[in-house]
Amino acid sequence: MRDFSYFRATSADAARQAAALPGAMLLAGGTTLIDLAKCGVAEPDTLVDITHLEGFDQIEIDERGAVIGALARMGHVADHDDIKSRFPAISEALWQAASAQIRNMATVGGNLMQRTRCPYFRDPSNFAACNKREPGSGCSAIGGVTRGHAVLGTSEACIAMYPGDLATALVAFDATVHLGERRVPVEDFFLLPGTTPDREHAIGPGEMITAIEIPSSAVARRSTYLKIRDRQSYEFAAASAAVGLELEADGRTIRDLRVALGGVATKPWRARAVEAALKGKVLEPDAVRTASLLAVEGAVDHGANRYKIELAPRVVARAILKLGEAA
Repeated sequence: MRDFSYFRATSADAARQAAALPGAMLLAGGTTLIDLAKCGVAEPDTLVDITHLEGFDQIEIDERGAVIGALARMGHVADHDDIKSRFPAISEALWQAASAQIRNMATVGGNLMQRTRCPYFRDPSNFAACNKREPGSGCSAIGGVTRGHAVLGTSEACIAMYPGDLATALVAFDATVHLGERRVPVEDFFLLPGTTPDREHAIGPGEMITAIEIPSSAVARRSTYLKIRDRQSYEFAAASAAVGLELEADGRTIRDLRVALGGVATKPWRARAVEAALKGKVLEPDAVRTASLLAVEGAVDHGANRYKIELAPRVVARAILKLGEAA
């Protein structure tokens, strides 16, 4: 870890101005930044501490939805009674995301900005080729050990998986990211790698996440987050699904459905084909399982991650049927 300067911001404007300087990085919970600095991926010239900005940790909920400040701790949001009752998938995604210690330090804004856990990306001393770190250098993961890599949204330049849980649930329920003067749908905030995998977020110089807004809806109220992983605790998803379900008055016909995938793509992945295939249909196990296969349309495996193409539809179907049984 190299030497750096430290600046404590006392206002949002001061933080934005400082963050726009070359080599500056924002510091909130620090749970991701410290890891990246230790492995030599992040080498900031200046750390801009935003932890003392007043009002940025608030959680406001009314009939329109929830506005969660960027500095709200993951644990605080996960445990919030109104979040648990009105947006259960958000709460479930957060408490499954990390250990209690990390949830009590990490912020929701920082969680959205976390970077991939691709071991090739995080080991620059042994793998110089990484288009996320050094554009144009190549992708060491392609042809390497790929069990944890993406099968959706990949390109010839990058197959790194986006690891976050919260963002998957936010994408399912049409949340938006507040960037000061701009508001960007969460789905558009995360960028596909294409030929520029080093650019992961639709955030410009001098911008920072100030809040996350989630609209109220019937599908958000009846929702769940199902995460499958190699071990039960403190592990990233092999495949996950955030699902929300609204039924017609007959209790059998699907009025609305939201499905988003985690653990299988280069960004949080909205499975709109599954939603379209089941809306207006009777909630029936065989139909759900068949439609869930659409979740991995266009998937491309790189050997060891082929299992994700079979696993992801099963996770989607299981989550939908779980909500149907609770109806």
